Amino acid sequence: MKVTDIERIVVDVPFTPRQQEITTQSVSTVYNWSILELCRVTTDTGHIGWGETVIHYTYGRVTNESVNRVLGSSPAELMNDDSLGAGLQMALFDVVGKILEVPVYELLGAKVRDYPPISWWSIDASPENWAKEAKDAVEHGYTSFKNKPRPWWDIVNQVDTIVKVVPIDFKLDLDPNGSFRNAETAIPVMSKLTQYDNVAMFETPIPQGDISGNQQIRRAIDRPIAMHFGSPAYLTSISDQVCDGYVIGGGKSTVMRQGLLSAEADMPFWLQLVGNGLTTTWAAHLGAVLTHASWPAITCINLYSHHLLQKPIEVTDGSHKVPDAPGLGIEVNEEAVEKYRVPSETLRELQQKDEHYIHPKPEIIHTVVYPNGKRLHMAGQGLSNFNAGHGPAQAEGTRLELWFNDGSKEWQNLHQRAQKDLVSD
Repeated sequence: MKVTDIERIVVDVPFTPRQQEITTQSVSTVYNWSILELCRVTTDTGHIGWGETVIHYTYGRVTNESVNRVLGSSPAELMNDDSLGAGLQMALFDVVGKILEVPVYELLGAKVRDYPPISWWSIDASPENWAKEAKDAVEHGYTSFKNKPRPWWDIVNQVDTIVKVVPIDFKLDLDPNGSFRNAETAIPVMSKLTQYDNVAMFETPIPQGDISGNQQIRRAIDRPIAMHFGSPAYLTSISDQVCDGYVIGGGKSTVMRQGLLSAEADMPFWLQLVGNGLTTTWAAHLGAVLTHASWPAITCINLYSHHLLQKPIEVTDGSHKVPDAPGLGIEVNEEAVEKYRVPSETLRELQQKDEHYIHPKPEIIHTVVYPNGKRLHMAGQGLSNFNAGHGPAQAEGTRLELWFNDGSKEWQNLHQRAQKDLVSD
C-alpha cells in the first residue's frame, strides 16, 4: 500500500454564536481556532483517510516537506512520526485502520474503556456568559467545564454565578495559566474557590517551575493540581510531589509515551488535543487505550457550530463512545467541508501579504475596572504584563469593560498609548 495523493483543504468553521462573542471579545486570539487544515490522504488501495489541524493551535503544522515525504510511501511506515504534523499523522492512522479493517484504537494498544470522558471548554468571559455556557454544557450531556480564570475578572463571582445554574455534581476545572503568581497570592483565592463543591481541580495555578510554591499549594488546597507534562521534568514532578496529575498533548508517539509514564507513576491525566470532530474522535481512540486518561479530555469541540461529520459527536454522562468501525470510524461531511472551504485566492492573498490570520484582531481597548475605581487599559497585552506585577493577581469585584474602535480621537489616542504599555488612571 502506497500513498498516492494528499489534498490539503483549509476551512473556516464558524463558532457558535455565543463563542463568537466570547472569543472575539477576549484578550486572546482564540477566534482564529476556527481555521482548520484538513488532510485527505488517498492510497493505491482506493482507501481515503482524513485528519485535521487547528492551524493556530497545534503541536505541529503539516509542511510541504512532510507531504513530499509521505507521497509514494507506505502510510504504515510513517504514521508514528509526530514530525509529520497533526492532521497528516491522524489521516495516516485513519487510512491504515481502514485498509486493515480495524479501528484506530487497535493500532494503538489494548482498549481499556469504551467511553472516554470529555469536558466543555471556554476562554475567559463574563460571569453571565460562563453561566450560559455551563447550562449549555449540561444540556449537551457534559458533566465538567474547563475554563480560564484571569486577573481582569473576579473568579469567585464567576464560579458563584455558574454554580447557581448547574447540578451539584457538575465539575469546574480552573486553569489560571500561572496567573495566581505565587503561593502567597494563590492560596487565599483557591481556598475561597474550594468552598464550592463544583470546583474539582486546578491546572497550573502558579508557574510550574515554582517547586516550593506548588508544594505549599498542594499542602493547603484539598483539590487536585494538574500540570503540563514535562515542566518541571517528569522525575522532579514525581519525586518532589508538585502535582496530582498531568495535561498531555502532542503527536501520537509523544502522547503514548507520556501516557505510559503517567501510568507508571499512577498519575491521572487529561488529553489536550484541540480541534473539531476529527480531532475529538482521534482523542477518543487515544483515551480508549491509555489507562490513566481518566480526567476529561479537552478538545474544544463545543466551540464549533458544525463538526464536519455526517453524524455529530454526542456526549452522554460526560463521555462519548469511541467508534468501532475501521479507521477513525466516522464519516466526513464533504458537503460541509466545501461549504466552509476558504477560497484559494484568499489564501494566496494572505501569503503574499505575509499575514497569518484570516480574521484580523478586533480593535478593542480592554479596560480592567477595580473595586477601588482604578482602571487599567490594555490593547493586545496578555497575562505576561499582569504576571510582571501590573495589578493584583485576583481581586473580588474586578470586571472587564470593552471599548470598540468608534473612530474617535479619544479612542485612537488611548489605543496608541495602550499598545506601548498598560495605561492606568
